[in-house]
Amino acid sequence: MASIEKRSKNSYRLIVETGYDNEGKRIKRSKTIKASGIREAEKELAKFQVEVEAGEYIAPEKMTFNIFVEEWRSKYGIKHLEAKTLENYNHLLKNHISPVFGNKRLDELKPIHIVSFMKNLELNGARKDGKSGGLSSTTIRFVYRIMKDILDRAVDWRILKSNPVAATKRPKVARLTVDVYDEVEVSELLNGLSTEAEHWRIMITMAITTGLRRGELLALEWKHINIDEGFIEVVQSLSYVNGQNIIKAPKTKNSIRKVSIPEALLPDLIQYRINSILSKENARENWAEKEHFFVFSTWDGKPYFHTVPGTWLRRFLKRKNLKPIRFHDLRHTSATLLINQGVHAKTISSRLGHADIRTTMNTYGHALQSADHAAANTFNSILSPKPIPINESNGA
Repeated sequence: MASIEKRSKNSYRLIVETGYDNEGKRIKRSKTIKASGIREAEKELAKFQVEVEAGEYIAPEKMTFNIFVEEWRSKYGIKHLEAKTLENYNHLLKNHISPVFGNKRLDELKPIHIVSFMKNLELNGARKDGKSGGLSSTTIRFVYRIMKDILDRAVDWRILKSNPVAATKRPKVARLTVDVYDEVEVSELLNGLSTEAEHWRIMITMAITTGLRRGELLALEWKHINIDEGFIEVVQSLSYVNGQNIIKAPKTKNSIRKVSIPEALLPDLIQYRINSILSKENARENWAEKEHFFVFSTWDGKPYFHTVPGTWLRRFLKRKNLKPIRFHDLRHTSATLLINQGVHAKTISSRLGHADIRTTMNTYGHALQSADHAAANTFNSILSPKPIPINESNGA
């Protein structure tokens, strides 16, 4: 049995009876909704009755954060989030959010709880990897985003009237310190690569000269490289999700792009392609990858595990006594070298596949400012006072 009670203007109480308890009393489930009229209220009642009879309805007063997260995950997260994003959400929920809020009722969460929680993430001991110090500002911002996203759904589904996270200020992210190589250090790096295995030499060189992300390089196939016209089509990326490699489209439409290859690299790339084809032919039935022909792969054609390039680079730099940088810093190096050569920020943004030129400006603001300062100094010769020539005819 189901019924509706009008409480006030545009406010209705939905009631669904689900039988009797052990004492013979009727079991009722109810919730109050906002509706423009009785017809809309009736539609909401029909939905509510289906939820109750299917055992999916949980009374708000019994809805803890953890219980709602399970509802959110099954009804929203799995359907709307990328697999890698959901994995990241689950990791931070498990290690940081749920231990604090898991057993709290949703209607008990207040903005002050969120503010205190975010502050505690900055303190020593907040990390779960055994390292000292708090979480990075980027991770704290991500935790904030996770909680806001989840509780936004609680508001949308009318479990909460308002989102306590939305009532707090979003944590600031400390300005990124980009560690890059200058031209001299790049030359030293390339010299050191000259005696290394061909696939590592080509990968590191391409990372510097194209600015491709690690996942984009690892997912790159030979069919995506147009050697005749000298460009790469970036159409997919590799990520590691739930214990396996996943090939997927880039996250944003701007990441799907064409990136020109330096002409000086083309001869090496042609020879590398010939060697790759020979390796595939020689492997015969041992070639495990049947669907893709990756530019960079293990001996049997499988894509590299996502941490392999970074591990190899770290050991190589140490072996060659070169300045240590992360694999991702090769991408930063690529952008900074282009800035120093006077390439326009819009062009650099397109090569990097940034969703917005503001991302480029914010990430490489310091380098852009230095380049702008150098550009301004080109006017020095114009503005500097010049000696006035003496007219000899008017002289004494």
